[in-house]
Amino acid sequence: MTRAVVLAIDCMGGDFGPPVTVPAALTFLAEHPSARIVLVGRSDAIEAELKRRRALPGERLQVRHASEVVEMHDAPSLALKRKKDSSMRVVVDLVKAGEADACVSAGNTGALMAISSVVLRTLPGIDRPAIVSVLPTLAGSTYVLDLGANVDCSPEHLLQFGLMGSILVTAVEHKERPTVGLLNIGEEEIKGNAVVKRAAELLRESGLNFIGNIEGDGIYKGEADVVVCDGFVGNVMLKTSEGLAQMLGTFLREEFTRNPLHRLLAFLAYPVIKAFRRRVDHRRYNGATLLGLKGIVVKSHGAADAFAFRRAIDRAAEEVDNGVLARISERFAAVEPALAGSAG
Repeated sequence: MTRAVVLAIDCMGGDFGPPVTVPAALTFLAEHPSARIVLVGRSDAIEAELKRRRALPGERLQVRHASEVVEMHDAPSLALKRKKDSSMRVVVDLVKAGEADACVSAGNTGALMAISSVVLRTLPGIDRPAIVSVLPTLAGSTYVLDLGANVDCSPEHLLQFGLMGSILVTAVEHKERPTVGLLNIGEEEIKGNAVVKRAAELLRESGLNFIGNIEGDGIYKGEADVVVCDGFVGNVMLKTSEGLAQMLGTFLREEFTRNPLHRLLAFLAYPVIKAFRRRVDHRRYNGATLLGLKGIVVKSHGAADAFAFRRAIDRAAEEVDNGVLARISERFAAVEPALAGSAG
């Protein structure tokens, strides 16, 4: 980390609240001496967890009281209009006010998107924010967007997603011309619906390193650094992948515990199993960015443990440190006339 980043943490969001969010923040601070964190939520709960961890607020660790909590079942409209002193709203407000460089929450995704979109607004040239996350592949990793923010997208929206994703990968992965693929039902140009076909045309004309259509299996083969799709397709793909990974893990565990011989084999194969689990551990890839807003907002999985939530904090810090917002703003300012022409 090359600068003193300030992060606002929604301590009350997610399935576990302070017992997960507070230790994750403390671990991050211990490894980044120049960073500062603002813990936001019910101060009694946060301070109790700090006491349990033998930690005290100070110059680098502040506690900001928020009297309300956005529950996982709350409608986005309720969270936005009626819970203006929620921990989720306060962390976004801190980013808006410039008191924090980024915020992280494991809370209700719809509420976080609604609050962030209204409070922060989108960057010039961007119609809608997109949810982007990193997935492991045979070639390393890939960035996929949108993962659920926009169910219905126009070709122009998909073009914007491709541009934002490319800029993000260039910034945090330091790849000058990352490859961009469009998720489709076939690699051929004639495949797909009218929206996808037109989006492919726009991406081809955009100057991006567009490699064309890729199919679902191409994501995990690592065929593209950035994979573009609408939020409906992206969310179904993500949840299917998570379910498949859980099923395979369960099958593996069941087979290795089926009988004494299999348990012995499991003992002998433990180093291989451990390495396998680490490679496919979804916690290492936790942290989805609400990309395209006038501020960095990172959404953690609601069921994240302290290790996974810490990765979401890392994601926010990386984007601040690499100037993702400025890069997106500059790129869209340069291409905005062309984007306006393609929309017309």
